[in-house]
Amino acid sequence: MVVNAVRRKSEARGNAVFAALSNPTRRRMLELLKEGERQAFPALPQPAVSRHLRILREAGLVVVSPQAQRRIYALQPGRLREVDTWVSAYREFWSGRLESLKTHLDERKGMVP
Repeated sequence: MVVNAVRRKSEARGNAVFAALSNPTRRRMLELLKEGERQAFPALPQPAVSRHLRILREAGLVVVSPQAQRRIYALQPGRLREVDTWVSAYREFWSGRLESLKTHLDERKGMVP
């Protein structure tokens, strides 16, 4: 029973990560955080920034460090490694299909005068 509870908690965390990554604004915020810690995201209104950062924080993709009146956010790469590990199990399917596409396109290129 404990194993099932741990598995469910792990699946919920994984689902939260994928849900967080599904939003293009949050992906852009992660891109900006990849460059280094940030306090502000000026292209967005503050309420939207707060909401997106909360989702990223709850998914374990960012960490916050309070400094006086400011909140400094940083990328938490560990959760992204988990996503990469999960995706890597499917990479072989892409590689084979991409190679097939390349072969097909090369063959078609040879047929065009």
